[in-house]
Amino acid sequence: MKMFKLSIKTFRQRLASIDSAPQFAILGIASGFLTGLVIIAFRLAIEWPLDQLLEDGPESFETLDPLAAFSLPVAGAILLVLIFSVLSKTNRRVGVVHVIERLARHQGHMPLRNAVAQFIAGVVALASGQPGGREGPAIHLGAAGSSLIGQYLQLPNNSVRVLVGCGAAAAISASFNTPVAGVIFSMEVIVMEYTIAGFIPVILASVVAAVMTQIVFGSLTAFDVPTVAMSSFIDIPILVMEGAFIGVIAAAYVRCMLLFYKISPDSMWQRIMIAGLLTGTAALILPEVLGIGYDTVNLALIGELSLALLLTAFTLKLVLSSAIIALGVPVGFIGPTLFIGAMAGGMFAFFARFIDAGLSEDALYVMLGMGAMMGAVLQAPLAALMAVLELTNSPGIILPAMLVIIIANMTASQVFGVRSLFVLQMEILGIEFRQNPLSMTLNRASVASIMTKSFKRVAPVIELEAARLLVAQKPYWLLVNGEERPAFILRTEDLAQYLSSESVEQIDLTAIPATRKDVTGILLQATLSEALDSLNQSGVQALFVNRISAPLLDSPVGILTREDIESFYQS
Repeated sequence: MKMFKLSIKTFRQRLASIDSAPQFAILGIASGFLTGLVIIAFRLAIEWPLDQLLEDGPESFETLDPLAAFSLPVAGAILLVLIFSVLSKTNRRVGVVHVIERLARHQGHMPLRNAVAQFIAGVVALASGQPGGREGPAIHLGAAGSSLIGQYLQLPNNSVRVLVGCGAAAAISASFNTPVAGVIFSMEVIVMEYTIAGFIPVILASVVAAVMTQIVFGSLTAFDVPTVAMSSFIDIPILVMEGAFIGVIAAAYVRCMLLFYKISPDSMWQRIMIAGLLTGTAALILPEVLGIGYDTVNLALIGELSLALLLTAFTLKLVLSSAIIALGVPVGFIGPTLFIGAMAGGMFAFFARFIDAGLSEDALYVMLGMGAMMGAVLQAPLAALMAVLELTNSPGIILPAMLVIIIANMTASQVFGVRSLFVLQMEILGIEFRQNPLSMTLNRASVASIMTKSFKRVAPVIELEAARLLVAQKPYWLLVNGEERPAFILRTEDLAQYLSSESVEQIDLTAIPATRKDVTGILLQATLSEALDSLNQSGVQALFVNRISAPLLDSPVGILTREDIESFYQS
């Protein structure tokens, strides 16, 4: 047992530095394994009741009679109201925005209660046919599970942040069977930075989660994609128009969601019930809009949907999914963006054939519509490109996908001023979110990685012999006590210089000539970004690093100065 405690302590110390690749690799594997288990359980919990209810599988909502199609989402809304009514407002925060907030403001420490609420509420919402995706809840569950590993092991905050990125990547990988897209999505949307040290554990987590879900659900991707390639360069002008077309749709989707946010009532139960009634009403018109809708996307990929059905499904899904997400239903919007992009791409395929019957097959336009819509709404073009490549398993789609996705992104962002929908949601919810190079760099390392361990804690007044003993031991810093806790630090060298010129029985360290730095405490798990924030807020020049958090008990294990942090950043 003692050896285990020592090994855990060593493990924590190694993780304090960004260069500990083996330790971070272990975290990535653990994150991928746990996330894989959670996502498998989440998916089975959604699909099992739908398999019992629907005749042709968990997505065949069109087999329901009109009364059942209306009643199912309404009943789900009632159950969601009951679930949320027993939760505090804080515990109702779920989804990708919650993950980004906890990463930005709480160093990735995610509560267990919110994760449990997300699991139960997400299952209820998706099993009752709410037109959202399971990837949003999956990201929350993967990130929370991975974060809880770090919290349970009391790991440094910089490694907890890495675990959150691992969980998000593993969740996307497990949801779509796209491990590379999972990695890029996590780096581009959640963590918002690319580092070699960060890539290793995230890649491992993504791979492990993909393998686990393939064992249970098979190796096929989320969509049945036929062979896709651009038939000739004659397609390029049409693809340019499709990119611009999807960019306009992405902007409309974001604006539509913002509108519903503005007009939504404040009452939680009213919002959820309105969402249920809207979904039930839309199901009377077209039951295909219920649920995730990937079966309808598959039909679009092989050109089996009429233009009228494509247009109806596109319109209803765009309005309905933006409404229910704005109204607070705990589902994701990546799935709906893929659905909307597929329907738009199918409509564009009709347009392309009208211009020239010799152009590429429908599947090309449908897949490019899906990737472009996802990339433009998230403002994550690289993640969208990787998703398209992995879903099609066709290198020939790379060139047209790059063209369409970038044009869609530029149209949405530059022409219509659209930013990532996740960032906009955070602003609507009043959550301040800013990323800057300084904080991003300092978040990669813990205070333990650069703190000075060479120090001695002393009283403000010491005897001459004690002072000589301190000088002989040569600690770099002396941590001088105040009335209740450490008050300042001074260099042992300053005390040595004083002793060389003075010989008094008692030495007052508050009065001798020396450069003193006021101090305050910070926890050993803290990142360097947290340390800099503490220095700025308290107005002191240095920190003593505490091993434990206790109001009246200090246990310093190191000293950290502003100069140490600046030196780390400059290096």
